[in-house]
Amino acid sequence: MTDHTSPTRFGPYEILRILIPGFYFIFLSYLYAAVFELSIFPFDTWEIGVPTLIIGTLLAGLTLYAKESPKRRKAFQTNLPSQFILERSRRVKDAPAMDDNEARKLYFYILNNYMPAPVHEKIFFFGTIYHVMISLRRTSFGFGIAGLVFLGIEFTMKSHLMLPTLLPVALVWLVYALNVRYNKADRKMQENYQDQIFWLSMNAKLVDDLIAQRMHSDVSL
Repeated sequence: MTDHTSPTRFGPYEILRILIPGFYFIFLSYLYAAVFELSIFPFDTWEIGVPTLIIGTLLAGLTLYAKESPKRRKAFQTNLPSQFILERSRRVKDAPAMDDNEARKLYFYILNNYMPAPVHEKIFFFGTIYHVMISLRRTSFGFGIAGLVFLGIEFTMKSHLMLPTLLPVALVWLVYALNVRYNKADRKMQENYQDQIFWLSMNAKLVDDLIAQRMHSDVSL
């Protein structure tokens, strides 16, 4: 078997998925604490120090990362390359059709052992961009709602709203609106899937051979 793959930068991409959303969460936390005069440790001062910033970013980033909520979005659930393999399995003579789980296993086997390195790079790159954008969108929405609550409390107490408090909340909602309006992440993920499906269709004989081979091999894919 010819090895068409090469090492990818999986680690750095995963780190970015953690650090960027984590830093954005911590930044907004300190911004709100400052403009709404919230005395909550450690958000009661901008002089947070490098260790606090790093630890806070990691904790927030890991929490957002653990949810894996982007994978439940439509762009992650439709037009999957594994679906192409599932459909091919129904055409291979003397081979029973696969179920979703078997098709997914064979897809990852082909991805890791046959698809060229640029395909891997696109998967990691656009997967990272997608995850980061969705995390930023949902963080912005959460802080946007919290900002409206704080503004409501401020108006109740002071009977007026001040520009220094209105502006940050407006900017958070602007980030959210732009992320939704000009969202290219869904389209890019679908383009990425289509590229992989095209590769599989151009190597249909290989796919068919592997589908048939799985019935005569003791090696689990």
